[in-house]
Amino acid sequence: MEKTFDWFGSRGVTLRKSGLDREYAGAVEGIEGVELVLLSAGEIPRELASGNIHLGVTGSDLVREKLANWDSQVGELAPMGFGGADLIIAVPQAWVDVDTLDDLDAAAAAFRAKHGFRLRIATKYHRLVREFLREHGVADYQLIDSQGATEGTVKNETAEAIADITSTGDTLRANGLKVLDDGLIHASQATLFRGRRKDWTDEQRKTLKALQTMLAI
Repeated sequence: MEKTFDWFGSRGVTLRKSGLDREYAGAVEGIEGVELVLLSAGEIPRELASGNIHLGVTGSDLVREKLANWDSQVGELAPMGFGGADLIIAVPQAWVDVDTLDDLDAAAAAFRAKHGFRLRIATKYHRLVREFLREHGVADYQLIDSQGATEGTVKNETAEAIADITSTGDTLRANGLKVLDDGLIHASQATLFRGRRKDWTDEQRKTLKALQTMLAI
């Protein structure tokens, strides 16, 4: 939130919280016809797609994960240059012969043949991971939902590999994991999106155009 406020402020639009810290309302100064609502990053993609909000700042990974055919429902107005993190696939460092997706596919087939069940990949990003692995021909795996510390699932023996967001890779290395050489699924960052619903009024479209001019986007 603070970095979003700074981004808009540097472009002449002031965003600020209004009222008490626990309230989820805000104020906008510098342009008429714009209201501020504070939502969690995970809520924003669906609220944009439903038309409940017109613009939203959230991670590009969350939009792609939560919305099927996301680019038909929302449009990217501007990458904002902060909140960067990579969604990657990582495997144990001890797997010395597994460095690429082709290696992972072979390892998954061997794992199933030996253990009788599919290799487990822990992740919060089921849609993105499934699409990525399908595109690269990786089979014989299963996705395990992880809403906690995904990096620890391999050490805890609840998964054999993970697909998760990382910024520096330090936590991965601390848990004995390595990123596949071609295992980058998506390079995410905070992005300003607009909803594509067609029921924008003429006044709202005029306000959007004025805002884009101010923001130089």
